[in-house]
Amino acid sequence: MAHTKSVKAKAATNATGRKRKPARQAIQALVITGFGLNCERETTCALNSAGAVTATVHLNDILDGQRSLREFHILAFIGGFSFGDHIGAGTVFANRIRCRLRQELEQFVEAGRLVIGICNGFQTITRLGLVPALDGRRFTQQVALAQNSQGMFRNAWITLRGEPKCPCVFTQGIDRLPLPIRHGEGRFVPADDATLQRLETENLVALRYIHPDSGEPTMEFPHNPNGSVNAIAGICDPTGRVFGLMPHPEAYLSPFNHPQWPRQKIDGTLPEKGLGGKIFENAVQFAAANLV
Repeated sequence: MAHTKSVKAKAATNATGRKRKPARQAIQALVITGFGLNCERETTCALNSAGAVTATVHLNDILDGQRSLREFHILAFIGGFSFGDHIGAGTVFANRIRCRLRQELEQFVEAGRLVIGICNGFQTITRLGLVPALDGRRFTQQVALAQNSQGMFRNAWITLRGEPKCPCVFTQGIDRLPLPIRHGEGRFVPADDATLQRLETENLVALRYIHPDSGEPTMEFPHNPNGSVNAIAGICDPTGRVFGLMPHPEAYLSPFNHPQWPRQKIDGTLPEKGLGGKIFENAVQFAAANLV
């Protein structure tokens, strides 16, 4: 018995004689898919590359109790065309969640875990009222993503600016960020002027569309691709832990995703990796420091 204890004691120390720290618990991320959503592979890759262990699960398996939100630290509502965008982008998907998953989702958010909604996922979480959730009023819609002001689907690359005063966990340390957009209903519209004013004064705007030359927010097409009010491309809730954006960070994980990568390589500005990954790295690092 004494010999066994000695072996265990040695195993618990390193070469310097200090006790080894226990292995850090893996960050568990959930990507919900199904019903026309189609960005699960890119989003899963983004989270895995950032250090998470990611499960891609059909919404029905969540609703039927085969998997639970309680298993996860990060929840991703992904892009695509859920339910074909019938009666409005993200509407049917959000209604199904509200009717059958509201309590579990509310507990997930109240526990301080992280939620990201991208494109159709942003449309979904605005309809659910997870953002901006002013005065803690979740499940009350306060903003919307309306039809693009040009009246057509837009697929292009744009430039974003991160807002340094915003508490958003996902956008910390981000200044300029080029990303692709692909949507027909991405025009950010608040419920009223008072809501817009609070978003601005409470620093809940995380990302804005900017003119790539001046670096300033713009309403000018094509740099603001949908006519979003105040050039708003992404917002968070007051905790900074729930975040939604229309552009696709999961679609810029490799430097060769960018359409100008040959020119960037020639002039020496080609990054080592795609810049969209920073959003997911921020989330995983925050979760590792605060949620395990």
